[in-house]
Amino acid sequence: MMKITIANSQNESRRKASALTLVLKNTRIRIQEYIEEIEVRVLHTMIRVSNLERSLDFYSNVLDMKILRRKDYPDGRFTLAFVGYGDESSNAVIELTHNWDTDAYDLGNGYGHIALGMENIYTACDAIRQKGGKIVREPAPMKHGTTEIAFVEDPDGYKIELIQLK
Repeated sequence: MMKITIANSQNESRRKASALTLVLKNTRIRIQEYIEEIEVRVLHTMIRVSNLERSLDFYSNVLDMKILRRKDYPDGRFTLAFVGYGDESSNAVIELTHNWDTDAYDLGNGYGHIALGMENIYTACDAIRQKGGKIVREPAPMKHGTTEIAFVEDPDGYKIELIQLK
């Protein structure tokens, strides 16, 4: 526990400032040790979608994700749906946000992609194509590297990278 006292005189202030410095240095070490023990993980990535049903169809039927939960917020005029490959308690998921009064979004130039790791991107791309998904980069080694990747595009134009797991 850190205790800070405000001193009344200049001499007392200097003395207490020195003591405070020692306490803070000691506390910093304790805080660092505590922070290193905290477990942190990615919970979800949020993307805005223009047509929730079309997006849910893509993520659940084309990419075989589960629809984990969905909730309408009538007062805010939006719906949140969460999709993923496993329970949210132990897996990162994708949050699809549908604002009821927005028909389209500009993806901008800051968004990159969502990445999914899988055992065989070649058969995955074949399955995605057969289900009507759009492959925008066929499976192959990445430029300037050896990792095998492919890209698909969701109905709103978001890129999803498929990475071959070794």
